[in-house]
Amino acid sequence: MNENFPRIITLLRTERKLTQKQASEKLDISQALLSHYERGIRECGLDFLVKTADFYGVSVDYLLGRSIDRNGALLTVEDIPEPDLAQDNRLRGSAVPILNKKLIANSLNILFAMLQQAQCKALTSQVSLYLMVCVYKMFRVLYLSAPKNSKNFFSAADGLARGLSTAALEVLEAKIAIIASGKDVGEMKGFENSSSLEMSEEEMQKAFPLFMSSLLNLIKNAETEMGIYIKKS
Repeated sequence: MNENFPRIITLLRTERKLTQKQASEKLDISQALLSHYERGIRECGLDFLVKTADFYGVSVDYLLGRSIDRNGALLTVEDIPEPDLAQDNRLRGSAVPILNKKLIANSLNILFAMLQQAQCKALTSQVSLYLMVCVYKMFRVLYLSAPKNSKNFFSAADGLARGLSTAALEVLEAKIAIIASGKDVGEMKGFENSSSLEMSEEEMQKAFPLFMSSLLNLIKNAETEMGIYIKKS
């Protein structure tokens, strides 16, 4: 069927807080057969696929892992809300997460402005993937710290995820360094116009007046954590 299918139907069942016996009764199959589907031992037929989609209120494309949207919609740039406008992303309470979010978000504005200025597709894609894996790692740690949250939310097995994600970061960092040096990586073209990113700190202050203080603070915090930060005279 599809390697994502067993994980997704298990996730949907556990989200509903249904046992395999309860779900199998609703789906009109035996518990043993549902167990085989969830473990990927057997492939289901089209009838079960459609019945499952109807029961959980999702699309067949979602069940098969063809779409990350449960309704089967394909994500476009226009579909993605601005972070500061999304109601679900409002942080309340302690000022610390709000402050840190602003430092990181504002610094990312500068980073992606530089990538846009570089006009190097390979550099943009690999830096973006690197950041995505970083967010994935931290989200996974936090999400799975709650014992009742389902591990089936992720495709990577719990015992492998940390090693695989760390390895992915190392590989991506190596690719980024090679591309940034002007060399090709496979079919990805190296960055040929490094002079386009030449900017003094003063020039950066003028180009990013709203964001530079955040970037400078982020650099200070990062280097302090690294144990190498030296206060400028």
